Formats: sequence, structure tokens, C-alpha cells
Amino acid sequence: MRFEDKLWVLKDADDGSRVSILPKMANRHGLIAGATGTGKTVSLKVLAESFSEMGVPVFLSDVKGDLAGCCEAGADSEDMRKRIEYFGLEGTGFQFRSFPVQFFDLSGERGLPLRTTVSEMGPVLLSRLLQLSDLQADILSIVFRIADEEKLLLLDSKDLRSMLQYIGENAAQYSGEYGNMSKPSLNAILRAVVALENAGGDRFFGEPAIDIRDFFRTDSDGRGFITILDAARIVQDPRLYSTFMLYLLSELFEALPEAGDPEKPKLVFFFDEAHLLFDNAPKALLEKIEQVVRLIRSKGIGIYFISQSPSDLPDSVLSQLGNKIQHALRAYTPAEEKKLKSAAQSFRKNPAFDTEKLLSELGTGEALVSFLDQEGRPEPVRRGKILPPESRMGPIEDSVRETKIKASSLYSKYDASIDRDSAYEFLKRKTELSEEELRKALERSAAEKEEAERRTAEEKAAAKERAEAEKLSKRQQAEAERLALREEKERERAEAKAAKEKEKAEAKAEREKAKAEKEKSAIIKRVGKSTAGAIGRELGNSVGKSLLGNSVGRRIGGNVGSALGRGILETLFGK
Repeated sequence: MRFEDKLWVLKDADDGSRVSILPKMANRHGLIAGATGTGKTVSLKVLAESFSEMGVPVFLSDVKGDLAGCCEAGADSEDMRKRIEYFGLEGTGFQFRSFPVQFFDLSGERGLPLRTTVSEMGPVLLSRLLQLSDLQADILSIVFRIADEEKLLLLDSKDLRSMLQYIGENAAQYSGEYGNMSKPSLNAILRAVVALENAGGDRFFGEPAIDIRDFFRTDSDGRGFITILDAARIVQDPRLYSTFMLYLLSELFEALPEAGDPEKPKLVFFFDEAHLLFDNAPKALLEKIEQVVRLIRSKGIGIYFISQSPSDLPDSVLSQLGNKIQHALRAYTPAEEKKLKSAAQSFRKNPAFDTEKLLSELGTGEALVSFLDQEGRPEPVRRGKILPPESRMGPIEDSVRETKIKASSLYSKYDASIDRDSAYEFLKRKTELSEEELRKALERSAAEKEEAERRTAEEKAAAKERAEAEKLSKRQQAEAERLALREEKERERAEAKAAKEKEKAEAKAEREKAKAEKEKSAIIKRVGKSTAGAIGRELGNSVGKSLLGNSVGRRIGGNVGSALGRGILETLFGK
């Protein structure tokens, strides 16, 4: 809380004195560290309320949803009365009250839409957001340069997509001047942009873009507005969360003039889950972060990192943080013991206690602190309890949030998105035909299509007719060949039959002739034999009669003569 124009943060456990941050030293940056559940959120709220009461605007990210309670007054309770009594808050101006709050959200669901344009994000941060390789990041830088030289506005993600597609289609035109930009690399960048859109990243690219001057507002009582970015969802994507937070810091750094050494900060920026900013960050990005942290304080901006351990931040950044609030650290492993020892050694020693030993024994709400004195030197470390916040602890009802959002004087400025004429629209006009040309082209295309379909149909019909004719001709030819073959076979069978029958007839005639000859021969033989026998018999009868007498001689001589006649005939002509 604000007390005696200082930011009273802690009550010293040893002497009961008030430990405060000097407003003049508040823009020297700071750190709030400690294990989960040790009281970092309370410390953050106490600082944010104190700055607001002092008239210093505050920007903070609410990753758990419990910082939104700043817009409502805290509640009295027995525990709070004990704490008020312990800290001696009676008569100091402490009271339960709300603070001026304005809610923002990248998606526009739990706050006013917090948008930026692709051009304002720039190729360096956008390359990290898209997780591009070094080569792809170089190509993206060339794409931005071409868009700038051709006066093409890159406002939202569709502008960037159109630009990548256009350059890919005309790569030969640009390669001579800017070097080769291969289509695979351009397509890889394009896929990364589409993936970002699918993840909801396209919602914070567009207009109206955030005007950082709206972070520097005060209410009618002179209290600084606490701008709360609802980060409960985007913190689930560490790359998106850390890149956007770094973008806001970069915008503040580049837009604000030098402020020298003001009596109090112009703005205090709280960066919760700060380790996400440095995890896997390339060297070029780390150098940019270190530059912003080192130089932005001269523009009146104080940055306070919130993380579990000081070792989550690079030494080059940690060395720039002059105001430290360290809650308890737990050490269960050698690595954690090393972190605890390193955290203790980062404080200026206090002979009253062992810093390293005490650091692991602190209870919830207790802390070790070291702030800068009037000369900018770190004070010896002190221990004690953090003051209670004056506003409500914990989340708020959605209806309360909605009322606050719509009641904001910035609602009409940021609620509705604007889609100006930009690269997407220009390239679309450049590549598309006019409506009349398009109509004529479509008519020509339709006529050509119809004519092509007619010719195709005719060709198909003619081809079908030819195929049918060829098919019929082949069937007829096959049938004729089959008939000719059958006739040939029948003729061959008839000829064979006729030849066989002729042969059979000739054989029969031969047989009949032979039979006739045989029969003729037999008749001749029979007649011959008969004649020969008769002649022989007559001769025998004559001889027998002359030799032997009438009766016997004639009989014997006839038989012998007949036999001799037949024998002589058979000898001459065969049987």
C-alpha cells in the first residue's frame, strides 16, 4: 500500500519496521520469486495496488484468473482483522476497496480484444511465433520488405497468407533482386501461418490494433488503471503467450520517448510465468530481450518478472533487477539445492540471519526482500511478512467481468473489428478477372465445353457404329467360313463315300467275275472230264473187249479208259 509516498510492502520480522520501495527506484525493475503456493500472487497484488494508488498505471497478465479481484473491494474477516492488527494498519489509510481495472483478452472473450497487426508484430517475433528455421525467418523478412516496398498493408493473417502465395507464384520475378525463395520454404511458412490460425492465433491479428497509450490511463481520482490481460488460455501455448508479451514490451520501448530519471514510473509491467519468455529462445531474441530490459527503464517503464526461481532468468537479465521479493524455495534434489543457494547469494548479506537456511524455512506470505536505496544501491536482505491486499483475493463472477468490460470507455473503440483494404484485397483484385470478363470467360468456357461434349458424343456414336459393323462383319465372315468348312467336309465325306462305294462295287464285280470264271472253268472241267471219261471209256471198252473179251474186257477196259482220260485231262488243266 502507499504510505508516506512510498510503496509499503513488508513488515520486518526482526525490528517491526516498514520495508518499502522508493517510487524513484521503482522503474529499476524487479523480481517476485518463490515456489508454488508461497504468496507470489499476494505480493504482486500489493505492488499493483500500491502503484495504482500512487497514480502509476499497471499492466499485468492474469494466468490463473485470481488477479481479476482487483476490481472489487476485499472482505473483512477475523483473519484480516488479525493481520491488520499485526501490521499496525489502523490509521495508515488501509481500507478494503476496489481499483480501476480494464480487462483485455487476445480472444476477446474475457476482455476487450487485444489485437495487433502483422506489420507491427514484425518478422523477428513472428518467426518465433511460427517456429521458423533461420532460413525461413530470412525469407519471411524478405516478404515483409517486398510488402513494404510495394505498399501492401499486412494487417491480419489472411494478408500474410495472400502475400506468401503471391510471392510463391511469382518467385522468378523476385529471385533476381532478393535471392532465391524456394517454394518448399514459402509453403512451410504458409503451413505455419495456417496452423497458427487453426490454434486461434488469427484472432489477435487485425484492427483496431492496441494503442499502448490506453495503458497509461488514470481515473478521476488520479489512480492508475490496472490493465489485466486474461492469460489463462494463452499461457497453455507458451510460445504464443511469451511472444505477445515481448511484443508489448517492444512496442513500449520503441514508442515511448526518453524520460530520464522520473520521480515515479510512467507504467509498471508485470510479467507472470516469466520463464516462458526465455525457454528455447534463440540467441537473437535473447539479445533483444536483454536490450529492452536494459534500456526501457530510461523511458519510465518498470518491469517486474514473476517466476518460481531466480535461475529461470538469464544472468544478464537478472542483474538488471534491483527490487527483489523472494518467497520460500523448496530443495528436494541437488539441482534445487543449487538454485536455492544461488538465490540466497543474489542478496546482499544480513548478519542477523543465514539467508540460505532461512529461504527454505519461510512460510506462506513470508518473504526475503531487498530494495534499492536512495542512491540506487541494493539494501541488505530483510525478512518479514507481506502486507495484505486491499482488494478482493480470487476470481470474480463472469457477470461482474462482463459488466466491467461493457462499462469501459474503451469498449466502443476495441469491441468491433475492422477489415481495411489491405494486401489480401489488393492481390485479390490484381489476380481476378473483372465481372464482365469473368462472365464472358464463363460463357466461352460453357460453349466450348458443350461443343467438346457434342463432338465427344458424336465420336463415341461413330466409334460404336464402326465397332458394331466390324463386329457384324466378323460374325458374317466367321459364319461363311464355318459354312464353307462344313460344305468342304460334307464334300470330302461324299467323295470318300463314293470312292468307298466304287471300290466296294469294283471288289464285288471282281468277285462276281472270279466266280463266273470259276464256275465256267468248273463247267468246262466237268464237261471235259465227262468227255475225257466217255472217250476213255469208249477206247477202254474197245481195248478191253479186244484183249479180254466181250463183257469183262469191255467193263474193265471202259473203267480204265475213263480213269485214264480224266487223269490226262487233270494233268493238263488241273483239277
